[in-house]
Amino acid sequence: MVPAAPAPASRLVVAVDGPSGSGKSSTARGVARALGLRYLDTGAMYRAVTWALLQAGVSVDDPDAVATAAAGVVTASGTDPAAPTIHADGVDVSQPIRSPEVTAAVSAVSAVRQVRSQLVEVQRRLVGDGGVVVEGRDIGSVVLPDAPVKVFLTADNRARARRRTAQDGGADSTRDATAADLARRDRLDTSRTVSPLAVAPDAVVIDTTTLSLSDAVDAVVALARAAQQRAGDEGPARPEDGGVP
Repeated sequence: MVPAAPAPASRLVVAVDGPSGSGKSSTARGVARALGLRYLDTGAMYRAVTWALLQAGVSVDDPDAVATAAAGVVTASGTDPAAPTIHADGVDVSQPIRSPEVTAAVSAVSAVRQVRSQLVEVQRRLVGDGGVVVEGRDIGSVVLPDAPVKVFLTADNRARARRRTAQDGGADSTRDATAADLARRDRLDTSRTVSPLAVAPDAVVIDTTTLSLSDAVDAVVALARAAQQRAGDEGPARPEDGGVP
């Protein structure tokens, strides 16, 4: 894997999209560390809003109720790739947002137009002048269509289910149930009318089924380095170039 670089000195924006279990989060964080950039997990923002709505007893199957309640939820994202954080109304929800209840409800909340408009505005504000790796499902297609580096990660269903089961600490016996839930989320995310999960026309598709994490990270870093060279934005110095490791 490419060694970590010093503090951000680049305006590069790397958009990483893909379905659950494709290695999106681990790869995006690894790329951010390798390039010395910030990291933004937009999926965590939707999960944070979903958690807040569930805590408030809002029916996630009622789009109008979701839109009204979500407007009052304030999210805050920490962008350190080594220790990203997410807060909802001042509460650290980094762990609660990974619960089965939030996972089951987040696709419905994410499909509400007002919620997406609200969070896309926040996401673009956080990106600012760049220097960030942003992961999600509609980053290259909707949130940051002008990002110089767009990647869509994918993997076969078996690999995705295996990774997600391991991530959630589940037993092998739960893998089939995990695969079924991933398929459910895929259907919801790709069929929604607002910002569906889709491959941006100019995105590079990387199949991570047989790739190690370091291989996936290196593939995206190579694309980012090429984009920096084209733009004349070399970013932080790399150790192999004589920079500080």
